[in-house]
Amino acid sequence: MKGYYQSPIGWIEVIGSEKGISGVSFTDAAEKESDCHPYIERCIQELDDYFKGEKPFFTVPIDGNGTVFQQKVWSEVNCIPFGQTASYSKIADKIGSPQASRAVGMANGKNKLGILIPCHRVIGKNSSLTGYAWETWRKQWLLNHEKKMLGERNHLNIAKRNSELKS
Repeated sequence: MKGYYQSPIGWIEVIGSEKGISGVSFTDAAEKESDCHPYIERCIQELDDYFKGEKPFFTVPIDGNGTVFQQKVWSEVNCIPFGQTASYSKIADKIGSPQASRAVGMANGKNKLGILIPCHRVIGKNSSLTGYAWETWRKQWLLNHEKKMLGERNHLNIAKRNSELKS
């Protein structure tokens, strides 16, 4: 099952199974017709909410496959807070393999659930934007988008809190 979503930074192909979403990636594919399936439709809606700045997280079930090491990496990548980044070496430390920065990068590159498992939040030790399967400019755009959304959310939360304090 496949679905397509036109994001501000290109078409995204969503692949699903009976268990959940198994692939989210940017595509140049000419085919843009989506299959009707609840997981595909839900993922497309959540992507739309994400790109509109309305929802900073995803709840659609995922059907991810990978080695034990890749699963550890992806689980840790999923813990990087929205709007923040972590280095490959920090991820390696967190999973108990401090010498495995390159292996973390390779596992990150095998992530088939881009954006849902936010591999774009993983950066080089010196804050460089390295290693993104769908081009570095998209990685930069996604990071900027999240920082902007985070700033707007913080502003709204502060304004809401201030109005509550005045009441």
